[in-house]
Amino acid sequence: MFVDTAKIYVRGGKGGDGCNSWVRNRRGKKVPDGGSGGKGGDVLIQADSNLTTLIDFRYQQHYSASKGGPGGSNYKQGRRGDDCLIRVPPGTTVFDAQTNYLLRDLTTPGDSVIVAYGGKGGCGNLNRPSEEGKAGEERELRLELKLIADVGIVGYPNSGKSTLISKISSALPKIADYPFTTLRPVLGVIKGKKTRQGGYRRDIIVCEIPGLIKDAHRGKGLGTFFLRHIERTKFLIHLIDLSQVNKKEPLSHFNCLNRELELYNKNLLKKKQIIVVNKIDIPEARKDLPLFKSKIKRKVYPISALTGEGVKELVKVLDILMSMPDYND
Repeated sequence: MFVDTAKIYVRGGKGGDGCNSWVRNRRGKKVPDGGSGGKGGDVLIQADSNLTTLIDFRYQQHYSASKGGPGGSNYKQGRRGDDCLIRVPPGTTVFDAQTNYLLRDLTTPGDSVIVAYGGKGGCGNLNRPSEEGKAGEERELRLELKLIADVGIVGYPNSGKSTLISKISSALPKIADYPFTTLRPVLGVIKGKKTRQGGYRRDIIVCEIPGLIKDAHRGKGLGTFFLRHIERTKFLIHLIDLSQVNKKEPLSHFNCLNRELELYNKNLLKKKQIIVVNKIDIPEARKDLPLFKSKIKRKVYPISALTGEGVKELVKVLDILMSMPDYND
């Protein structure tokens, strides 16, 4: 199951208590020799490339680091508490749930952040009365996963996004002839092509976003849950169903969806869009193609995701774009 949001509770370890100990010196006088307690462990969150979902947090929401060890006699320092390491998929953003403050955006495997510090160990009675260890920091966190992909496929429900990603990549999404078949983002991989030098270009990661509708930016049709996953993409494939009975609908859907992207995040409109019209295997759609091109006045790539017509040419365009300096990291 794909889960992209979670709420967890974290607590740093309590500091160890300081030791109250006395010893007689050579002169027979009692002197303090109590050591300080160890610091409590911290709670850390780290990005792990082996993970792709936040589903584990459905079953465990509370995480605590261990407490520090108590100080001992003969000035012995208490052992530091063990840290608690929480692993999340790359692309996870970590927020303080109470203040909505962004603590860290963990985009790269290995990135980490301390989300709850352990308490300070209590002082021993060497120079003053011994103290108890301090409590560790406690926090409620909100985790949000934004998938990291090169290309995002967006479009209205039933425009053929699932069929397209299954044709161009290794993804195997559910495909059916009714709207909202896809209920979660789907990732696919286009294997890198061989270069003239004998090497291979890197793979292209493609993300299919479930169908967006009017007012998606307000959460209608779970739009806000899906839109976050295209924020990290380098560019977008805007897929349009050209088989609509009403000839004005494809253009209306194109403009409406772009409006939703803008209202959700203006930066999404700055991404390069590859405009792809689908279902040209249907005679009416092929007939309406020149009209759509004349209205949109932008480069359009006609395909049939069902029959494969135009799909290879589209993949070549993606490959060329990914090899350009602006898109190749």
